[in-house]
Amino acid sequence: MTVNESSARSDSIDLLYLYHQNPSIRLRNKLVELHKGLVRKIAYKFSHRCYEPYEDLEQIGYLGLIRAIERFDPHQGYALSSFAVPYIRGEILHFLRDRSTLLKIPRRCQELYNQGQKIRKELTISLNRPPQEIEIANKLHISIEEWQEIKLAAQNRMPLSLDNTTSNYTDCSVTWADLLPCPHTTALQQQQEEQQQLEGAMSMLDDKPRIAVELVFVEQLTRKDAAKKIGATPMTVTRYLQQGLQQLITYLQPTTVATGILNIL
Repeated sequence: MTVNESSARSDSIDLLYLYHQNPSIRLRNKLVELHKGLVRKIAYKFSHRCYEPYEDLEQIGYLGLIRAIERFDPHQGYALSSFAVPYIRGEILHFLRDRSTLLKIPRRCQELYNQGQKIRKELTISLNRPPQEIEIANKLHISIEEWQEIKLAAQNRMPLSLDNTTSNYTDCSVTWADLLPCPHTTALQQQQEEQQQLEGAMSMLDDKPRIAVELVFVEQLTRKDAAKKIGATPMTVTRYLQQGLQQLITYLQPTTVATGILNIL
């Protein structure tokens, strides 16, 4: 770690403690600035898997980072970067799901898009040239911004061929299939990320619920044996488990780890 990196990390920790004690927009914005590299890294990865502009994904990612900062407790000794990853990814995934092929775009948008394509052909003939997007929008009596949104929504409904190249340049030979990671490696990486997220969330639990969760779900003890170790009744252990699992769900949302915990409940 370089001197600058060490200094930045120290500044981040100090700001996290200050923000936790007295939250303010000014401190939160400073923390966002210090951790913007994390958002950019995640947004960049997503930008290679969809049609959405990188800039839009980055802005959505910042919303996730802000949520993570607002919920983070620095006293637990867990890194904000690891804690923030599921929030950033979650916000971007929600954004992409809202615009994905799994959802139909509103009927009005579909009608306007179809009308726009018809107008494009008509203008191409009458003008003897491809029309500008503003000319199509004017014919539709909508703003250029709305027309761009309609086109993007329609584009995102179209499946992307893995045989397509990643660039419009004729000399580009790299296809989207070439960029797909190995499924085994991806699954392993996701498993490791989820493990880190769970460990971080576990460290933020209250002492007794954390011990109960570790004894029953990690060490696989019965609730009766766990009760003997804790020095409590099995019913008390059950109460601690419920508290611990509910806290884990709160800390981990929105993640697949939280879904697994819900299944336990």
